[in-house]
Amino acid sequence: MTSRYWTDLKNYLEAEADGRGWLKERIVVTARALSGLEAIGRPSHDDYPLLKGKESIVEAVLKDARGHAFTDTPGHFRGTIEDVLALPLSDNYERAIFIATLNAVLRKAGLIEGTVHCKDDAPVECARELAAYVAREFGSPKVFQVGYQPRMAEELSQRFDFRITDMDADNIGKQVGKARIEPDSAATAPNIAWCDVIIATGTTFANDTAQKLVDCGVPVIFYGVTCAGAAHVLGLTRFCTKAT
Repeated sequence: MTSRYWTDLKNYLEAEADGRGWLKERIVVTARALSGLEAIGRPSHDDYPLLKGKESIVEAVLKDARGHAFTDTPGHFRGTIEDVLALPLSDNYERAIFIATLNAVLRKAGLIEGTVHCKDDAPVECARELAAYVAREFGSPKVFQVGYQPRMAEELSQRFDFRITDMDADNIGKQVGKARIEPDSAATAPNIAWCDVIIATGTTFANDTAQKLVDCGVPVIFYGVTCAGAAHVLGLTRFCTKAT
């Protein structure tokens, strides 16, 4: 557990669960990796990371509330919320379990919505809405996207001066509009210095790379289901119009 926000997230989750009588009770949180069909349905494009096997969605279930988190290290977990709070969060597996659980608990508490990933061609519509939102809020900014979400990258690159990084080696060098996908490790700092606004995948919380974005001083819009709970707790901007 390296980033500072983990302490805030753990404290918030513990306080909410304890205050509602969920912490000590044997309420079971179950997490499992969803198949591509379960997670995203049947979209008309086949280049989403979920369908390529690069990422999976872990689902935590608390009673009738579900919380999703993207991860490259899915796995099964069964225990109480107290057990989740005891995880050291030392790897992507444990962090995904925690994030999915946070999302499920806050969803059950009525504090957040949109914790279950959208399906079919909803990502296409969401990408169009995101581009319109950026134009409305920032005019004609220089946009830096962290994480390759194909439909968002296509829409943003058509409308703005655009750069993008990703952690998947298979995506590096791929052309997106006038931009080429750059490696996250090498290009993130100069792109932060260059841009006016950052569009970042919420998976940066699960893989523990969000802190540098939170601290960078540039407006950041986090997108997706993974960051639902974290954005609420930390007071960050989240864009995710099609999740349920």
